[in-house]
Amino acid sequence: MSYPPDRYRGDAGEISASFRPADADPELVNPSGTRTYYLATGKPTGRTHDIATDGEFGLYHVVDLAPGAGTGTHFHKAMSESFFVTDGSLQVYDGAKWREATKGDFLYVPPGGLHSFYNESDEPVSFLMLFAPGAPREEYFEGVGHIAALSDAERERFFVEHDSYFTDLRSGPKSGNSR
Repeated sequence: MSYPPDRYRGDAGEISASFRPADADPELVNPSGTRTYYLATGKPTGRTHDIATDGEFGLYHVVDLAPGAGTGTHFHKAMSESFFVTDGSLQVYDGAKWREATKGDFLYVPPGGLHSFYNESDEPVSFLMLFAPGAPREEYFEGVGHIAALSDAERERFFVEHDSYFTDLRSGPKSGNSR
C-alpha cells in the first residue's frame, strides 16, 4: 500500500491546526445524562469549539451512556464507523457475535458491516465514535431522541437520510434503562 496522492500542494506548510480544550462543554446532553462531545465534525456546525474536517472524518466522544441505552443492528452504506471504549463496559455486535468491549478495546466496522452497541452494565460507559468519511452525524444525534413520535414511514425516512439502515426499524436506538 502506498500513500494517497498529495492534498496539500504548497512547499512551506501553513498554520491551520485546530484545538479543542478538554474543559469545553458537550454539544449534546440527553435526558438520561449522556453527554456527546462533537470533537471533529465533517462540516462546520457553527458551535463555539467547532472543528470541521471538510468531510474527512467525524469524531465524537459519548460520555456516560446510561445503562440500557444502545442501538439495534444496523449498517451504513456511505461510511465506516469505529468504537474505542474510554471508560466502562460496552456490548458491541460485530455482525457475527456480541463482544464485551472495555477500556482500550476497539471495533472497526467498514461500510455495509452489520453492528450494534448496548450498555448492558449497571454503570454508565464512555467511548469514542469515528465516522469516515465525515458525515453530518450531529443532525442524527440531535434528532434520534424524537423518533418515538414519528410514524414508521417518517422514522424510515429519518434513518435513510442519515445513512442508518436498521435490520428491524422497531429495534432502532434505545434510551437508557430500556432493555
